[in-house]
Amino acid sequence: MLRAALFIWSVLCPVVTLRAQPPAESPTAALSYSIAFNEADSHYANVELTIPAQEQASIELMMPTWTPGSYLIREYARHVDGISAQDASDKPLVIEKTKKNRWRVDVTPGSDTRIDYRLYCREMSVRTNWIDHDMAILNGGATFLTLADNVERPHRVRFELPQHWNRSVTSLTPIEGLEHTYLAKNLDELIDAPTICGNPIIQDFMAGGVPHAVANLGDFELWDTEKAAQDVQKIVEQQQKLWGQVPYERYKVLNVIAESGGGLEHDNSTLVMTSRWNYRDPEKYQDWLSLISHEFFHTWNVRRLRPANLARYDYEQENLTRSLWIAEGITSYYEDVMLVRAGLIDRPSYLKRLSKQIQGLQTTPGRLVQSLSDSSFDAWIKYYRPDENSNNSRVSYYIKGCVVAFLLDARIREATNDAKSLDDVMRMLYSEHSNAAGFTDEDFRRVASSVAGVDLSEWFESHINSAVEVDFEPALKWFGLQFAGNKVADVPAGNEPTPAAPNPAGPAPATASSTTTSEASKATTPVETKTPPNQRLPKAWLGLKASETAGQVQVTGVTPGSPAQAAGLNVGDELIAFNQYRVSGGQWQTQLNQLGIGREIQVTIARRGEVRTLTATAIVEPEVNWNLKRMELKVEAAEPFESRLNSWLGKLPESPTKQP
Repeated sequence: MLRAALFIWSVLCPVVTLRAQPPAESPTAALSYSIAFNEADSHYANVELTIPAQEQASIELMMPTWTPGSYLIREYARHVDGISAQDASDKPLVIEKTKKNRWRVDVTPGSDTRIDYRLYCREMSVRTNWIDHDMAILNGGATFLTLADNVERPHRVRFELPQHWNRSVTSLTPIEGLEHTYLAKNLDELIDAPTICGNPIIQDFMAGGVPHAVANLGDFELWDTEKAAQDVQKIVEQQQKLWGQVPYERYKVLNVIAESGGGLEHDNSTLVMTSRWNYRDPEKYQDWLSLISHEFFHTWNVRRLRPANLARYDYEQENLTRSLWIAEGITSYYEDVMLVRAGLIDRPSYLKRLSKQIQGLQTTPGRLVQSLSDSSFDAWIKYYRPDENSNNSRVSYYIKGCVVAFLLDARIREATNDAKSLDDVMRMLYSEHSNAAGFTDEDFRRVASSVAGVDLSEWFESHINSAVEVDFEPALKWFGLQFAGNKVADVPAGNEPTPAAPNPAGPAPATASSTTTSEASKATTPVETKTPPNQRLPKAWLGLKASETAGQVQVTGVTPGSPAQAAGLNVGDELIAFNQYRVSGGQWQTQLNQLGIGREIQVTIARRGEVRTLTATAIVEPEVNWNLKRMELKVEAAEPFESRLNSWLGKLPESPTKQP
């Protein structure tokens, strides 16, 4: 790959300088970029783009509006300042903006064209750009203008680093003998390769016969970067084992430690962000490992195994698909499965993390409004633009996709008596569809049914196309799990669990046939409760969220079917008083608790400046325990379930570590 890239460059672009190159004979000669950071303290990059000579009298330039993996139109052109154009003799050329992300340039035929533009870079995220005195983080879509002619051509990039920076790190192919200079074989590769510049520390390792590197940029003083790289290596090796192949020649993890967060996948790299404080916090470090696992899993699932509608990117408009629950949800499921199989977390930690996903789903009223398929399709207009009603009207394809993947994995294991699993589905799908065409929803369902040996059409209709409660019971019974304090019914003969104590947290979790939280709120008849002195008050619940802003307590969310909705409270209402007692921003919940459950409360509000009084009746806050744990079984009865857990999560290590 490197040899071919160098050959293309040596033939098409023999001149190193970015200015006034001889006319190119090939219509696919490389575009050349030089990126300077002489205005880094002001968060600007100065970009010089040299376009080989064209025969026509004008050219059109384009800048992407979004970046793959982050499904929102981000309008990167808004950060372009002071654009100008010259020919090889420095003659100014007319450049005119024709669309929000396009420019037309009247060029001199037979002469190279140079485009100069300033790029403002002060958005710290994995899909945008950041530049300051200490570092630069650049993403392709947010950085590069290119010719809007859809012609396949190489792109050459040189970074001019300040004297106090020593390294640039990217997955682009380095050009031998030219410092901080790289080659992308086409536009997709250019946009796909984020770059960090500054003074990173790099840890290298080999896995699957391929070189890998973890490049840490920022304040890594509190991080043991060597140990972190060793843990990343375990993740890499476990995922290579699952997929059975290594589809890349090198891989780089760009770990920016700059008090931010998030991750974004790429073909041969990932860009992640974290905090200096996260390494020494065990739970937050697990979160970081989970993020690494998630983004690296995308190396196969998304980057090479793509939904058909994402097989070829249109960088100027939305690429709609109903398969993001597969791309992101299944990846979210495997992110922690890979950690436990790699020995980086134990089973109790894994079940805790899975429980958090289940709780996130089951406490979202929108799960009964929006299907998983619709959630995927509407990602471009909904997921990245949450508002106060999102929790009530939408469901996350990450969270529900993860939960559904868990249920699907259990369904396949049960149908095949543990001979097959979701692992086999993903491998078969990759084998058949990791090509230019990608896969469809129908392809995924066909492969899943084939692996399971049963028709899963009805299962998919219920779990993917419908906004109904999912049924956890089959999966829990298969793995010998239960929600804490709740007994799983109909355990096979001889495997009866020891009766569990009543759940102190509240009623049993909802199933497909049980009453939902919002329905329970509607059906609850308020009962006045009195608490003896010096005892903890039960938490009174109206089903609203509120926060204090500029001295005002404002309603920020109202749960459907709640007492707050029944009383007529709206988002944006200012809470003034309960029963004529002034509401305090930090104390409103305590005040509500002390006014009692089952009693009518006069709620004084201001709505758009008009003072009103509404009547509401608080109930006891609905609580459900979604924490997973092993069923309490006798040793001999637990053996079949232990075998299933080993097949699912890997065998327990030979250590005295207590497992569930």
